[in-house]
Amino acid sequence: MSQEFLSPWQRTSRFATPGAGWSEVGGGLAQVAAAVADSHHRAPLPSGAPEEMLAAVAESLGPEQIPDLGVGEPAALAQLAELIARYGLDLTHKLTAAHLQPPPLTVAVVADALASATNASLDTYDSGPATLAIEKWTINALARLAGFTDSAGGVFGPGGSYSNLLALLISRDYGAARLGIDIRQNGTSALPRPVVLCSQVAHFSIHRACAALGLGEAAVIGVPVDTEHRMIPEALEAALAELSRTHTPMTIVATAGTTDFGSVDPLPEIADIAARYGVWLHVDAAYGFGSLFSAKLSGLLAGIERADSVTLDLHKVGWQPAAASVLLLADQQRFASLNRSVAYLNPDDDVEAGYGGLLGQTLQTTRRPDVLKVAATFLAYGRSGLGEMLDTCHELARYAERRIATELQLELVAPVTLTTVVFRYRCEDLDLDQVNGELRRRLISNGKALIGRTQVRVHGEGEPRTCLKLTLLNPESAETDIDALFDELLRVGLEVESEGLHEGLRSDRDEMVRVHE
Repeated sequence: MSQEFLSPWQRTSRFATPGAGWSEVGGGLAQVAAAVADSHHRAPLPSGAPEEMLAAVAESLGPEQIPDLGVGEPAALAQLAELIARYGLDLTHKLTAAHLQPPPLTVAVVADALASATNASLDTYDSGPATLAIEKWTINALARLAGFTDSAGGVFGPGGSYSNLLALLISRDYGAARLGIDIRQNGTSALPRPVVLCSQVAHFSIHRACAALGLGEAAVIGVPVDTEHRMIPEALEAALAELSRTHTPMTIVATAGTTDFGSVDPLPEIADIAARYGVWLHVDAAYGFGSLFSAKLSGLLAGIERADSVTLDLHKVGWQPAAASVLLLADQQRFASLNRSVAYLNPDDDVEAGYGGLLGQTLQTTRRPDVLKVAATFLAYGRSGLGEMLDTCHELARYAERRIATELQLELVAPVTLTTVVFRYRCEDLDLDQVNGELRRRLISNGKALIGRTQVRVHGEGEPRTCLKLTLLNPESAETDIDALFDELLRVGLEVESEGLHEGLRSDRDEMVRVHE
């Protein structure tokens, strides 16, 4: 093996040793960045059909096998960096507005590299003492932000879907234990017809979690929502009154920030109902928790302090590299059903001597210290700095809402609550679902703008229709960028409309009448 391969950057070790090795990580990133400076597509996404882009990346990588001989570190990194530059996503672009996927803060990216360099784990003290303490500090800070008491606890996880799964698992086990049932040992069969209640627009991860936990997706009871896409408390109470006779209401899931609308369920009223019926209240605040950073928007989450558990994603409103999800419990003792004593990790005498970790608060064993980037961000910006960023994004969403109101070809579908804007392109004689779907695909394929799509019952009526969506999470964007996005959208919309009329893709008369009522 050649010396050049061993030390392409004239290093004494292949590994990221503390100090000099960490500096090399930064130096390596700087080198690959310089190498591809002229290769980046400078757009939200590369222009071209998806199959062409994916094929180009695959062709560059070569045969689908691990090579016998490597090309060395600089060449390998340069190759991958160029692929990302030519064919990747640019979340910092001002016209990237599709998903709850923000541009990551530089300080968080650097701290994330530090987390990788340490390769610590959070399961035991001897797998990473400093990061263990940093996670506990950060969890306590987030719990206080949520309004929880000192009895609260929490744990980082790989995403909001996982945090929701963990919350439902804990609530299932806790509720079963109150009935004298040991789910951990005997499974769910003894639990009499368990159900989970959530709004009809709750995140699909609730259904997935119930399937994974052996409850089945049929255990999810969808509660009707009002015209602002918020759970109706009276409907929740009526459902509980009926189900309590024949089922075991296990969990109520309230949503604080729906993916499409940013809508927040009425948490105080739902908390009252949960308390009356003695049902665990979980708040899925994956999107909306960041409102607590903002003095202007924090009132949206009034009542969250009464939850038994809360999911929050700082890789959404928090501007963190994914993933940075957290599950908070109002009472950390309720993690008990997850506890494990493993001879080679956390034997009882080691735990009693202070050598324990967080193995008993998660389904994961090896767990990356994602907390480092979050702690760095909190220390660097503080609550007010993050709040100002969210306020800027919220104002951009309100500006987009006003711009839509000025365009005859656009229709606002839902009012702005946080940073999402749901609307659709309108035209005569064509199938609006097809037009809106094609409009978005064409924006993506030409690389000019990246927006989202969803399906909504427009005005709460009829079948769900294809709508367009902006998710605005770049606080460095300006109103001029919003105008540029809509200008391009309208240009492409007219193009799609013209081609559709030429091809005779007309809608039925009922749709035409409904749209223009």
